[in-house]
Amino acid sequence: MARGSRGSFPGFSLIELLFSMAVMGTLTAMAVPQGLRALDEFRTRAAARYLAMLIVDARFRAIKTWKTTGLHFQASTPDYRIAPVEDGNGNGLRTAEIARGVDRTMSEPQRLDGNFPGVTFGILDGIPDADGTPADGSEGVRLGTSKILSLNADGTATPGTLYVHGRQRTQYAVRVLGVTGRVRLLRFDFVKGRWSDV
Repeated sequence: MARGSRGSFPGFSLIELLFSMAVMGTLTAMAVPQGLRALDEFRTRAAARYLAMLIVDARFRAIKTWKTTGLHFQASTPDYRIAPVEDGNGNGLRTAEIARGVDRTMSEPQRLDGNFPGVTFGILDGIPDADGTPADGSEGVRLGTSKILSLNADGTATPGTLYVHGRQRTQYAVRVLGVTGRVRLLRFDFVKGRWSDV
């Protein structure tokens, strides 16, 4: 009785398999940091756009209701909490009146990293202010001592800048121009070493 010979099956040798795994490992090692940087850029840009949207929304509400509205940035650990507020007695927004409930908080305060993980208020080392002067510390909420961004019924606003950055070297700024209430969104270009409009 003749025995059937073993047929040859197509496949990989151990060397070919190890080589393929090494190539895949190298490609993965190159792709993961790029992916993390892209995700960080996306989240930081989205957070800056979100802040700009909150400001524009408060401005329209102030014009519509003919009441000063705004955003109160409350110092918290590890970052600020943001609460939309509305003037309750016609004399503008004041920290003491927000604490007493005269100027009412319109919704629960929220932290930026609750919606945008890894994004926080602050300005990274070596980056100038959005107006080109050297940064005076890493403070990200630059609205004066009260940390209240007021938007008035006549369209004017508290001038200031909100700086946000991600885990990687991603830096954005949301600028509010006082006389017009206009909001500008800026991104710092590390290659050119300057801020540019988004």
